[in-house]
Order: sequence, then structure tokens, then C-alpha cells
Amino acid sequence: MKIAILNPSFGDNFVRVARWAAKSRGRVQRHPDYLLIAAQILLDAGHDVIFVEAAARNLSPEESFKLVHDFKPSLLVIHATTPSIYADIEQARIIKEQNGCKVAFVGQHTTAEPHNTFKIAKGAVDYILRGEYDFTVLDIADGLPSQSILGMTWHDGTNVVTNPDRPALNVNKLPFPAWHLIKPEWYPDAGKKYPFLTLFTGRGCNNACTFCRDPQLMYGYRLRTRTAKLVVDEMEYDLKLFPQIREIMFETDTFAADTNHVREVCDEIMQRGLHKKISWSCNIRINTDLDILPLMKKAGCRMLMVGYEFGTDEALRAVRKGGVNVAMGRRFSQRAHELGFTLHGCFMIGAPGETRESAQATIDYAKSMPLDTMQITGIATYPGTHLYTWAKENGHLLAKDWTDWLTAEGEQKTLLSYPQLTNKEIDAFIDLGLKEFYLRPKQMWRMLISIRSVGDFLRKIYGLNAFLDYFWKKFRQKHKKSL
Repeated sequence: MKIAILNPSFGDNFVRVARWAAKSRGRVQRHPDYLLIAAQILLDAGHDVIFVEAAARNLSPEESFKLVHDFKPSLLVIHATTPSIYADIEQARIIKEQNGCKVAFVGQHTTAEPHNTFKIAKGAVDYILRGEYDFTVLDIADGLPSQSILGMTWHDGTNVVTNPDRPALNVNKLPFPAWHLIKPEWYPDAGKKYPFLTLFTGRGCNNACTFCRDPQLMYGYRLRTRTAKLVVDEMEYDLKLFPQIREIMFETDTFAADTNHVREVCDEIMQRGLHKKISWSCNIRINTDLDILPLMKKAGCRMLMVGYEFGTDEALRAVRKGGVNVAMGRRFSQRAHELGFTLHGCFMIGAPGETRESAQATIDYAKSMPLDTMQITGIATYPGTHLYTWAKENGHLLAKDWTDWLTAEGEQKTLLSYPQLTNKEIDAFIDLGLKEFYLRPKQMWRMLISIRSVGDFLRKIYGLNAFLDYFWKKFRQKHKKSL
């Protein structure tokens, strides 16, 4: 079968496959790892596949239509998101009319809202592949009867039919992503060495944070790690395919949650000498075993992207950030800093019960630690999560339509509002946090002296431009409203 996989554009620099779909404040792009794993599964089975990366390349819908039409697929697979769902359906409708193909939607939004998606699609979508869709796509391509395909919701012409869930798959049976269908240079990120690739060392998460979509909708509450051999095999494969890449980002939500797994991966990296050829970075929690950090550093880990989230223990408990507290974050940061890691802190404003005082405490918390960079956002509220259900039931969710998830500029919109802290105040604290953190002389000096190469300099320039672009657009928006 001929299958077209489309990652559609939706405005300038829309990031479709990140943890929240929007134009990021850092103007970064995310690699479509999961789409490309599905693509490789199809290729390995002998199917003909085209991948259209319209989001990262800012292709117009018309350019996407032409690429797909020239290919003439029998099946179109689209990654749909909450804020772009209407546009995604319209693009699917046009391509379906042009080519007469079937259409499958994948992703968190349609997993959470299959019936609503079929309702607004009005025939433009044939299949919704819930959760881990890697082999669900293959079942369709192989011609299995619709009623027998696990993990699929479909329209039989009269009714919406929901098939049983697909069991969690064995992550060691997944192929490496079909990276040959993209170019690493399409994905800028000021925090990573450029160009870089992402790599998943496993799927799932052992934690149950109320705001996090992927464990709740896609991969479950159990971390399934790949063997260390497979992880490092993929690193070698990436380097062979793209010798120009300078870093690999372990995008697994909690890479270091399994200490034995981390040891095995680090030992395998060093046995093969990869730590001398390329650096790697990872996402990490503050309750990670500190004794594993020296080995990670020795094995070539450069940067830790740390989920601090909030600066009060009350806010951490409110989102069920289990097993962590503010004091733990300080200890983790100090130890990681002593070992020479680059630290990127991830923070949010807007937890249930958040106040002006606790919001400022999060900003002060970020400033008090030896962080090289940080990001701060409004807490994301997406359908299918516990936070979304709670906010909707308690009258704290402002959104009335899927289009409400973005601002007019295509950036993340704060959707939670409380009597003691409104959505506008949350937005103000986000901007205040960015300014207070980055505009300190101490922080500017820290970032300046961290420049070690031309690549470091260019990344800092990119980050500065993103910072200025974000606040310039905010200024213009505010100025227009005042006229």
C-alpha cells in the first residue's frame, strides 16, 4: 500500500509533536520521532511511504497537498492536535477529495476525543488510532478487517465503532525511526548542540502527574525501557546516517528513573567509545539517585533538562508530582552543578491552589539555583488528562472551543483561571519569570562565559533572538489593544 504520513503546518513555527502544541517561546522545533517509527515499520513490511514534514519546514497547506497528490496514496496518516484540529480536518478533507484515499488520525487529542473528532470531521476521517499507533497503522496497511484492528476507533458508515485497546507493545521490537525521511537541520533548539537528534530509551512513566498527557493517553503508567544495547545501537546508527549531528537528546520523560538501566546504557556508551564522539542530554526528575550522576557525566551526558515544575511543596502535591519537594530540587541542582552538567530548568505557573505568593516563589526558586537556562509556562491543560477534567468540573477552564488553546500569535494560551489568581495574572508571572531570570547580570555573565565554540555562540544568538521576538510580539499586541 502507498501511505502518506503528514505532519501538517498550522501557522508559523507551530510545534506539533511537543508536550504542548504551540509556537514555543524558545522558537524550537521537535523531531517527529513516533511518526517516523511508524513509517519505518511500514517500510520494513514492504509498503511505500512518503513523509511530509510541513510543520518544521513551514510548508503551506497547498505545498503539502501537491506533495501528497503527486504520491497518490491509498492511506493518509495525520498527527492531529487540540488547537489545530479544525485545520487538520480541513487538510484531510481536501487531500481525501483529491486522492480518494482513506484517512487516519493519530495523537493525543484524537485519542482523548475520538467521538468529537468524527462529529466535526463529517466524513473527512475514517480511522482514529488511539494510543500507541505504531502497529495499528501497519494493520490497516496490511488490509486487516477494521473490526479486528485493536486500538482503533472507526466509522462504519452509520456508527462510530470503538475496538478494544491495543496492549502496551514491547519497545524492544520497535525499529529505529526513519530518520532518512527528514533532515536534522530542520529542528533548531537553542538549548541543544546543533544539529541534534532525539532518541527514546523507553516509553511510559512510573509517575501520575495530573497535567502530563502522554502517560495518560498514549503510553501508560509503566516505564518500559529498551535494552542498553538497542539504545546505543541507535546512537551509532544516528551518527552513521548523519555524521554532522553534535548531540543526541534522550527524550524519554524519565530516563534516569531506572538506575540499573542508566548504568547499563552508560557502560555500553563507554565500552564503544561513543562518549568521545558525541554528547548526549536527557530529561530527568529531581528525585533521581544522585550517585548515578557521576557515571552519566563520565559517559558523555552534557545537559540535564530538569522537571522542577513549581517552587512550593503545596503546588507539587496539587499536581501529584510524587516523591519530590523543593528542598530535593536544591540538593539535586547543587550536586549536578558541582559535577559540571549544564542545567535547564522546567517550571510552570498555575497549579490548583496557586496564589500570587506561590507563583513568585517559583520564580525565586528558579533564580536561587545554578541553572544555565530555564523555561516557564502556564500549566498545560489538555483533554484526556486528570487536570483537564478537574478544571472543567470546577469551573476553572476558560476554553469553550478547541481553537481557544492558542493566542492569536499561535503561542500557548493560559486556560486556567482561579478566584485568587486569574489567567492574565498567570501570563504576567510567566513574563516576569523570564525577565527576572535572564536579565540578571549574574545570569547574563554565566551564559556569556559558557560559550566555548562557534556553535555555542550561534545557539546563544538563536536563543536571544527567540527571547526578543517573543517579547517584541507581546509588546506589539499590548500596543494594538491600547489604540
